[in-house]
Amino acid sequence: MTLHLISHALCPYVQRVAISLLEKGVAFQRTSIDLGNKPDWFLALSPLGKTPVLLVDGVPIFESSVILEYLEETQPNPLHPELPLERAGHRAWMEVGSAVLNDIAGLYSAPDAGAFAGKVAALRAKFVRIDRELGAGPYFAGERFCLVDTVFGPVFRYFDVLDQIADFGILTGLDHLQRWRAELAQRHSVRMAVTDDYPELLTNFLMARGSHLSAVMANRRE
Repeated sequence: MTLHLISHALCPYVQRVAISLLEKGVAFQRTSIDLGNKPDWFLALSPLGKTPVLLVDGVPIFESSVILEYLEETQPNPLHPELPLERAGHRAWMEVGSAVLNDIAGLYSAPDAGAFAGKVAALRAKFVRIDRELGAGPYFAGERFCLVDTVFGPVFRYFDVLDQIADFGILTGLDHLQRWRAELAQRHSVRMAVTDDYPELLTNFLMARGSHLSAVMANRRE
């Protein structure tokens, strides 16, 4: 079986799949594309024109959640819990992670201070709820790294850059969550899911949005 991950340098959904593959210790090839200039061969593979796409012996699988479940079914080192009820709970928290990513996209796209403040509040509320769910750690479900961790590793990576811009108070005082964030940042698979220039690429992306956050960044550079 050959696995080929079609990727984008900043896509958090690609990172989920890359983390899973790295955790499972399986060989895979990775090709990055420009989503602003999608090649025809990619559009032929991805009906929605989105990354990630995983080619399995040349057959495309798209949508990160579907890819992750396929890898759980076919590859070693499972990341889901064994019991069905626990698996269902983990899948639900993965959906929470996707909702957080949607709010982050809203944050960096917000056109004005009011819309930005609304997204800060929405993110804060979700993270407060997540913080209450966490136990002693070090990971979401305790000692064992799981697929919920693969989802939140890319989420927290945004804040490594956002924290360099300003303290927006989104994660302030959430001790369990901050410990989880720090632990994920040290995980080999999480670190290797992006290239070394990821912070620079994300900073440039945020600056180019023409949003309220872009203006904040520009003002702080002056």
